[in-house]
Parts: sequence; structure tokens; C-alpha cells
Amino acid sequence: FGYACRDTEDYMPLPLYLSQTALQVLADIRHNTPELMPYLRPDSKSQFTIEYDESHHPVRVHTIVISTQHDDFVAEELGNISYSEAVRQFGQDKVDQAMHDKIEADVRNILLPKLKSALNPQTAALFKDDFILHVNPTGKFVIGGPAGDTGLTGRKIIVDTYGGKGAHGGGAFSGKDPSKVDRSAAYAARHIAKNMVAAGVAQEMLVQVAYAIGVARPVSIFVDTYGTGTVPDAQIARKIEELFDLRPAAIIRKFELKNPIYEPTAAYGHFGRKPYTKSVKVGKPGHQTDKIVQFFGWEKLDAVDSIKKAFGL
Repeated sequence: FGYACRDTEDYMPLPLYLSQTALQVLADIRHNTPELMPYLRPDSKSQFTIEYDESHHPVRVHTIVISTQHDDFVAEELGNISYSEAVRQFGQDKVDQAMHDKIEADVRNILLPKLKSALNPQTAALFKDDFILHVNPTGKFVIGGPAGDTGLTGRKIIVDTYGGKGAHGGGAFSGKDPSKVDRSAAYAARHIAKNMVAAGVAQEMLVQVAYAIGVARPVSIFVDTYGTGTVPDAQIARKIEELFDLRPAAIIRKFELKNPIYEPTAAYGHFGRKPYTKSVKVGKPGHQTDKIVQFFGWEKLDAVDSIKKAFGL
């Protein structure tokens, strides 16, 4: 499956975009201005709930959930003492509540203003004064990462894609080479959906591509524009078959998927990212050479003109 919509400039669903951007801002604070929130640790999660109107336009941010790993620390109002001493003097519950209150205040007064400043004015205006904020709602979050969650398999497929919008084929991306259509065809379907929406064929689009094992060409292409298409969905599906080569080998060639390009996909999702090129080392140890490779090539808007021509737009 591939999906795109006009919620954001990157043609991604707004709730996922805000969730990922919030975590990027949080990581930036931890790396570059740690004095602002010195207790931060790497593990973190976020969720944004957006209220839409009947025309499917975002109206406001309804609820924000931020969970961030942190060190044990003593809130300022309890004095300049060690954590163990604070627990001895005030008790575990009071120390932990003061710690939680400090983190929540910093999320509200430091993280969220920085997040809003990173957004365009239209999106920032969706933050009214009445949103609900949950910070570390399960309590202390000192133990994180693999020590806190063992048994992770293939990463979380929904946060890697569209945050629950559109659809998902069920297969994880990470850990699979591009010969697996779980990964390569999902990239190609996203590329098609994004370019179609950018070309004005629809305001929102889901592209489904189905394969049979051992058969190179898709056995079916299905399109759903949720009633926003300029032409019937079946006609769009036929045009996709004409315009795009969806054989796995062709997808691998187009997006150069055999290059070492996957490390950046391990955080902040596989879609809605900025495409870029970078020099990397390739080859066996001792015989490596520099190579300029394309990252997130499936996010490029390089088919818009051909799509417009095909649809007479």
C-alpha cells in the first residue's frame, strides 16, 4: 500500500507528521541544548489526536501524548540534594511527583513552543489553548530502550508508514532486503500516491499493489481516492499501470535500493522524509570506495509532469 494526502507539505497525515516532528525537536534539545531539559534520555514516544471537520480538514489539536525517558533527578523546589537523599527526606511518591511535574512543565513551556515555531503558521494555528496534554502518563520512565522492551520484531509498522491512515500490507520494512515487495513495492506505491496527489489527480489517494509469488508484474492495482479524484478510481489504476513499471527489479533500479540507504529509516518513519544525496563508503573492508547515493528517492516528486500530461491536467 502507498498513501498520500494534502494534510501537510510532505503529503503525509497531520497526526503522524506532528508526532514525528515533536520527537525530532525533543531529540534536538537533547543533543544541542541539553541544558534546557538535562534529564532527557533517548527513548521517547508521541501521539497527536487531531479534530477534523466534515470536509476532512484539520480544525485543532485535540490531545497530545509525550512519553520521554529520563534520568532520576530532584526537582528544584526540593533542594540541591541527591535523589536518594530526597527520597529519604520527602518519600518516594513526593519526589517522583515533583519530577513528573517538572517534566510536564518543560514539555509545555519548552518543547511545544519549539515545535510550533518549526511548523508553518497554518499548522501552528491548530494549537488552541484547550488541547489535552498527557506527559509520561504511565509514571516514571527511567528504564527504556531494549532494557525496557525486549522482543521487538521488525519495528512498528504503523509508525513507520502513515500512523494508521490509509492501509498497511502487514509486513515490516526493517530487516528486509529490497527484493521483498513488503518493502520495495510499498516504497513504489508511496511514490505513486504522492506524485498523483501533487499532480492534482486527487486530494487523497491510497494505492494498493498485489503480487503473486514468482510473478514479476502485479496481479492487481487498486486505487481509492475517497471521493476526491478528478477521474474515476479505476481509470487512475489503469494509468498507473501504463506510467509506472512495478516489477520488483525495476523498482530496485529506480530507487537504487541496493545501496546502503536504510539506516536513516530507523527513526522518524520511512515516508514524508526529505530526499537527499550523500557520499557513503561501499565495498568490502579494505577495498572501500566513496559513492554518492540517493536517500529517500521514493519521496521525490519526479513524476508530476508525466502524470499531468497523461491526465490532461
